[in-house]
Amino acid sequence: MWRIGSRPARRAYDERQNSTMTDEKTVTEQAASPRPGYDAVAAQEKWQRYWQEHDTFRALDDGSKERRYMLDMFPYPSGDLHMGHAEAFVMGDVIARYWKLLGYDVMHPIGWDSFGLPAENAAIARNSDPGEWTYANIETQAQSFHRYGLSFDWSRRLHTSDPEYYHWTQWLFIQFFNRGLAYRKDSYVNWCEACGTVLANEQVVQGLCERSKTPVTKRKLTQWYFKITDYAQRLLDDMAKIEGSWPDRVLAMQRNWIGRSEGATVDFVVDGRDEPITVFTTRPDTLYGATFMVVAPDADLAQELVTDEQREAFEAYLEQTKRATEIERQATDRPKTGVFLGRYATNPLTGGKLPIWAADYVLSEYGTGAIMAVPAHDQRDLDFARAFDLPVVTVIDTGEGDPATTGVATAGDGAYINSGPLDGLTDKASGIATINEKLQADGAGHATITFRLRDWLLSRQRFWGCPIPIVHCPADGEVAVPEEQLPVRLPDLKGADLVPQNGVSPLANATDWVATTCPKCGGPAQRDTDTMDTFVDSSWYYLRYCSPGDETAPFSPNDVKRWMPVDQYVGGVEHAILHLLYSRFFTKVLNDLGLVDFDEPFVRLLNQGQVINEGKAMSKSLGNGVNLGEQIDRFGVDAIRTTVVFAGPPEEDIDWADVSPAATLKFLQRAWRIADDVTSAPGVDPATGDVTLRRTCHRAIGEITDLLEAQRFNVVVARIMELVNATRKAIDSGCGPADPAVREAAEHTAVALSLFAPYVAEEMWEKLGHAPSVAEVSWPVADPQLRSVDEVTMVVQVQGKIRAKIQVPTTISEQDAVALALADPGVQRSLAGREVAKTIVRLPKMVSLVPAQ
Repeated sequence: MWRIGSRPARRAYDERQNSTMTDEKTVTEQAASPRPGYDAVAAQEKWQRYWQEHDTFRALDDGSKERRYMLDMFPYPSGDLHMGHAEAFVMGDVIARYWKLLGYDVMHPIGWDSFGLPAENAAIARNSDPGEWTYANIETQAQSFHRYGLSFDWSRRLHTSDPEYYHWTQWLFIQFFNRGLAYRKDSYVNWCEACGTVLANEQVVQGLCERSKTPVTKRKLTQWYFKITDYAQRLLDDMAKIEGSWPDRVLAMQRNWIGRSEGATVDFVVDGRDEPITVFTTRPDTLYGATFMVVAPDADLAQELVTDEQREAFEAYLEQTKRATEIERQATDRPKTGVFLGRYATNPLTGGKLPIWAADYVLSEYGTGAIMAVPAHDQRDLDFARAFDLPVVTVIDTGEGDPATTGVATAGDGAYINSGPLDGLTDKASGIATINEKLQADGAGHATITFRLRDWLLSRQRFWGCPIPIVHCPADGEVAVPEEQLPVRLPDLKGADLVPQNGVSPLANATDWVATTCPKCGGPAQRDTDTMDTFVDSSWYYLRYCSPGDETAPFSPNDVKRWMPVDQYVGGVEHAILHLLYSRFFTKVLNDLGLVDFDEPFVRLLNQGQVINEGKAMSKSLGNGVNLGEQIDRFGVDAIRTTVVFAGPPEEDIDWADVSPAATLKFLQRAWRIADDVTSAPGVDPATGDVTLRRTCHRAIGEITDLLEAQRFNVVVARIMELVNATRKAIDSGCGPADPAVREAAEHTAVALSLFAPYVAEEMWEKLGHAPSVAEVSWPVADPQLRSVDEVTMVVQVQGKIRAKIQVPTTISEQDAVALALADPGVQRSLAGREVAKTIVRLPKMVSLVPAQ
């Protein structure tokens, strides 16, 4: 896709900047040139030291200013920062710095999500403690964050693996436990053999472990769960509060994952069994076409139903099922297999006998683990019926033929047939309502709502995580550890002692740690040996930042009331149904507990894209990785930060092969030289300066402000480039370096540039005769009279279709018009990465783009 910053879109800027953009000098080589511009290495060291010594970015929290809370999703300390971090954290930094310049008291904290499996695996390989690897990597990343010029409030730093933090993770778990929201049960769980632990449903992606990318199987274990299903409807309903301020795709992903379905529960009486089988169906109106039932082989119900005569065949089939991943089990093209359980149920409407089968295409997590099969109108049921010669009864005539003959199930609407009181009806809603009423009247079922969402499995059979603060007592059962005994600290284990054995946590081998006394009766008891899913740690960390040193509570209600909810959250879309959903759930529980007075944690969400290279994700195996540290050494922090932002809209991926940090470095040198050329004194009245340059400057500041509010950061950089070019032209061939308008433009450039290139901006501000720091000044306000300009609406067409309408000055140049057209998100989506073969410009009202075929 063409973006401002990509090779095609840069051409318009190349001519204006008189740059071929082929000079690949390093920052060191440029510093040694006859007119070096700013010394990037020296500037980085100088201003890092200044910011740290002066606590430039520490939140005041004294009520003197309106507060704003800017938060980046905190990193995992797996090594040094990489290119993904470069993009993710610069976007949030732009927002935080902009808010600070607007006069807000900004809290922009940093911490580490420091529990997790990689540290444990590293410790096993090194025969060491996971903490050694973890905290060494944290320090490495911290130094790199400082170098990258991020405006963090370091006084609020936290690590989730610190006892001072997980003390309160355990405290919160106990609050959930006391409220009945944390519970333990036996069930088949997702098992990753490579990781040696269970996975939540959200951590299984297309049948594979999201971390190891190895197949996930099923294993029956006793596990801890959070009852997130109690909040399913609220999680859906409260999306209305964040609609428009969260990306639509994130809300869509959460809605789909929660999966609200309206239908009916139907009771099927089973021969020789007191309790009926209850199933959920979204189409009770097709019940007359149900000819058999299917139970998931790994559901407890199947074990209970199978007769002695069928047990041997069933057990063999169950073992076969356990070896298949869920994605394999649900594949539509997979041959249908199953085993008859030797039992029959009764159709509550027809009275017919329905054979009950076990088949792996039904999952135990869906509803009750059993379904009524209507083969005429469900393809998987039809495939199964044909495989085992089971009857097929059509109950909706769609005009597409008989599924029993065609082998194709009909899922569309039509007239009801073979359906008793529904025969002749064509309205599905009426049909469903009629059957629901009949089931209710007959005591055989009722209308209901169900959800795809399952309770959050949080047990992990690993060491490097937060211990679950529960004691198991033979007399008193599950007993919470008393608050005065928190935190339950991890024992000292390292190396081979960290390897899980047969699905049992390494903590079980620490016998001295496991053995304890019951807090209730004082008798011998054992600690729970599982640790918590690390998503528990990250589900409340944004609250701890408000009170990082509090030793009496997870957070102070007063602190939270001042800062929360988070005004702007920045992170990847890959967390849509994990961290983001869990954090929303946690916040609602804490609201119900009276600990917070809001029920949505993040007011606004920005998803940044990924940094790829040559069209592919960076990886060692492909040999296309780009080392962030080496890029910074070569071009400087400012050039990398600005290149990342300039490459395209924040939410889109960046292909590093299509950007030029060398060109960005040349632009920054050009901006610095403007400050170096200014000869007027600080404080000179800009109103006495060149009107043409002042108009250009104030129009730029006005547009930049509007673009920042819309988070179109790449276009902001483009506007700064245009202002630099106009100022250079004024110096070289216009009003000259002594004109007050040149100083005004240079100062405004430094302030705007400080969002993206803070080091060169500080150097410019100092060179312009001002005391540091440029981060502490006020954001410039455009003069309405100077900003005003005759404008028209320019239409942008792609292949003859209007894709954008942009307000432009009547005097816009062809190059500017094309650049604006290419920068528009709607135009970029339409081009979809294609080269532009032909451009037709009719100034100032139309730009037409014809992409290559």
